[in-house]
Amino acid sequence: MSRDEKVIVYAAGTWDMFHVGHLNILRAAKALGDILIVGVKTDEVVMEFKGHYPLLSYEDRAAVVAACRYVDVVVPQRTQEKDDLLKKMDVDILVVGDDRWEDKVEGHDFMVSQGRRVVYPPYTIGKSSTILRKMLERFYNQQKFKEIPKSDALESIRMEAITQT
Repeated sequence: MSRDEKVIVYAAGTWDMFHVGHLNILRAAKALGDILIVGVKTDEVVMEFKGHYPLLSYEDRAAVVAACRYVDVVVPQRTQEKDDLLKKMDVDILVVGDDRWEDKVEGHDFMVSQGRRVVYPPYTIGKSSTILRKMLERFYNQQKFKEIPKSDALESIRMEAITQT
């Protein structure tokens, strides 16, 4: 640990369609230290890494994450590479969802080489943005939206949800 007074924890992600799985990761991350810094991947980084843009914009995703009571600071993650960011922020603990593989986790080797921790909180079974995205795709593919462009369909789904509440 680099500081006597505060333990800095860092968790990065896309945080698209924020759900209880995201909340569980952030809750677990905050419990590990004093300051939780959360990196939100920019739209361009998501496209480069996942091959598609997130449904919500970077600004929206960052605002939702910032509103979470466990989060102290939100920073944009402008690249997949984390080593420089982890070093600059003097991070003590890197938190990564356990649905990721160690050999693919950016920053893992750096943290270990510095004698710092990498923690993998358990995956919340059945709760993921991928599942939500597939549910939206299925909903879109129903007859109701077949004649509507996807961008308009998503807006229609959103408006329908608003009017039903």
